Amino acid sequence: MVLPPLCMACRIPVDARGLLCPECWSGVDFIAAPFCETCGSPFPYDEGEGAICARCAAAPPQFERARAAMRYDTVARRIVSGFKYADRLHLVPALAAWLARAGEVLLADADLLAPVPLHRRRLFARRFNQSAVLALALSRLSGVPAAVGALVRHRATPSQTGLNRAQRARNVGGAFRVPEKERETVEDSRSVLIDDVLTTGATADACARTLLRAGARRVDVLTLARVPTTE
Repeated sequence: MVLPPLCMACRIPVDARGLLCPECWSGVDFIAAPFCETCGSPFPYDEGEGAICARCAAAPPQFERARAAMRYDTVARRIVSGFKYADRLHLVPALAAWLARAGEVLLADADLLAPVPLHRRRLFARRFNQSAVLALALSRLSGVPAAVGALVRHRATPSQTGLNRAQRARNVGGAFRVPEKERETVEDSRSVLIDDVLTTGATADACARTLLRAGARRVDVLTLARVPTTE
């Protein structure tokens, strides 16, 4: 009631919460077709129905489909960083709405939303898991149950920042597991993995592999932003 609503990215005053100023809005690159049917990376031109990128053709990921609301560029980085590191939880309703729109096809027949987990030490330092917060908000919008405990990160891993694709894969290999009490929930499920940013897909692949080994029927991935592939 005292402070004016601010732009989600640059923090200048706007008319209502959950909005971007005109300049930041024009700077957000929301992802729409055409894109890779598997990983969701945008294509520069329409390559036909069901087309997949060279990376997915050469090395198919563990997940079936990945979708993201926007490219991870300057404005998207400000939004995600403010949410994760500056406790801007008031952004969650707007971000969940963006996820719901981007993941409409994935959510249509999904059984559960599984957030990418943080190790307990990082969770203690950050105070909340941004992926779990997004999953809970998206669950309220979509009606798909959020299984916050479906995955745990039982091994602490260094930050993925600065690592290449192979290094990222090694870094998170074997870092996740499905707790015994959650196996019945995961078994035969069509799961949607929720995270903030998809970069190389190493973390998503490790999580998807873990869910599939626990009996999931299918794993899709839905993120706020993604770094488009360059290969």
